[in-house]
Amino acid sequence: MLREFLAQNDISKTTLTAIKYGGGQILVNDEVRNVRHVLQPGDRITVQFPPEQMSEGLKPEYGKLSILYEDEAILLLDKPAGQSTIPSRNHPTGTLANFVCGKFEKDGVLSTAHMVTRLDTDTSGVICAAKNRHIHHLLSKQMNQQLFQRSYTAFAEGASIPAFMTIEQPIGRKEGSIIERTVRQDGQYAKTDVKLLGSYVNNAYPFSVVNLTLHTGRTHQIRVHMQWAGHPLVGDDLYGAVNHTFPRQALHCSSISFLHPLTKERMKFESALPDDMQRFLQDSELIQL
Repeated sequence: MLREFLAQNDISKTTLTAIKYGGGQILVNDEVRNVRHVLQPGDRITVQFPPEQMSEGLKPEYGKLSILYEDEAILLLDKPAGQSTIPSRNHPTGTLANFVCGKFEKDGVLSTAHMVTRLDTDTSGVICAAKNRHIHHLLSKQMNQQLFQRSYTAFAEGASIPAFMTIEQPIGRKEGSIIERTVRQDGQYAKTDVKLLGSYVNNAYPFSVVNLTLHTGRTHQIRVHMQWAGHPLVGDDLYGAVNHTFPRQALHCSSISFLHPLTKERMKFESALPDDMQRFLQDSELIQL
């Protein structure tokens, strides 16, 4: 039956209900059918998702978006440092999600901003957004199956970082803080791989360039894990940085890779280091270890 085929293709019961009562349609060979319809070899099934309302508190705004890739299902963006991903008490407007909603409104996309990945306000780099809740569901499922890969470039304090290390430490909220996280045994499981790319000195200040791969997606995961390892990120005042000459945590999401939710093709999107990190590196001297 049609409903069995749809379930095999990750169309959930919740999505079917939304399609039935929210203005969507399921067509077999261009004819509307219900989920009890019996399919035949060669049938072509089309799922038309219902229009979505903008999320409450997320107003469309018009601003600059650096678009890396876009198609009917996904939108890949290059977020600058200093811009929040979603609205918050401190940043209620001007966020990436506000601008995505503005773009959708302008383009006639009847959806809200489904931010598949998020970055801290002062972290730059690649962000993925979905164009409807079903695509968001499919990409989130890939994260749980570790098919969705995120790679970061960061500057970490100190020149004694091992060539490679895996940090597997649980992360939870720090007592007395609504923002700060810490390694704590009753926290959520978190795993980060760290690869050393080179060690440098900047005005007598030693630091290392590292590549980090996330296996989980806890809040402030990289920043917390690197502090725990004794190598807080350059400029990260919240997590113990000693040097304050860099104006933010030196962290950049350099690439995202996943299977396209519709075509299943492996895709990879990259972002070059932003100007402030490039300048800091150019003003530094490589240490020959």
